[in-house]
Amino acid sequence: MKCHCCLDKGKSQDKSCIEKVPIFSKLSAEEILEVARVTTEHQFNKGEMIFFPGDALDKLYVIHQGKVKISRISDAGKEQIIRVLGEGDFLGELSLFANLPASSSAEAMETTIVCQIESEKIKELMLHSAQIAVKILTEISRRLYEAENLIETIGLYDVEKRVVSAILKLAGNSDEVVLAMSKKDLALHLGISQETLSRKLSAFQDQGWLKLSGHRQITILDRQSLVLIAGN
Repeated sequence: MKCHCCLDKGKSQDKSCIEKVPIFSKLSAEEILEVARVTTEHQFNKGEMIFFPGDALDKLYVIHQGKVKISRISDAGKEQIIRVLGEGDFLGELSLFANLPASSSAEAMETTIVCQIESEKIKELMLHSAQIAVKILTEISRRLYEAENLIETIGLYDVEKRVVSAILKLAGNSDEVVLAMSKKDLALHLGISQETLSRKLSAFQDQGWLKLSGHRQITILDRQSLVLIAGN
């Protein structure tokens, strides 16, 4: 169906899915309307797949509400979560540059509303707007950089260093971390089992380096010790 969330209705303070995406932040009102005309909306329930590996991609998907995990399954059947995307993020960017099938799967982690924009329309915008083209390339470059770092982390770091590095990255300059994904999914992202992750976090808590609260909150108590383990 047409994307009713892609246009402001006047009564709502919510931004449209197009306005939420940084790559479209400089579009005029007329250009936003033009993109909205070729945009459709779809709701996915938790656990529902947006696309599978091998699916043909001809649209850019913009997350209006909810969360989506991008993952791959190894030949041995082991899942590797590559990234988790939220409001304003986009996926399916492969359709913009190559006529290649999807190499990963995209799954809704909760009830998620996705706006789908025809890739040919995005290509037209890129040809006429250097700003949009640069923003898309910048985001794709950032994702490539993160993917390379993930490969390095899994291939070269031991489990303890992987877990600590992830906590410090998620915390940034803060000592409070609220996980955007479950511990099970974080473990899959780091290439370890959920049991191993839980054991490591409990051990760090016993050492007095951090405090666990509920299922997703972590408070860093001794950053220096964690930094020493991470080797930063």
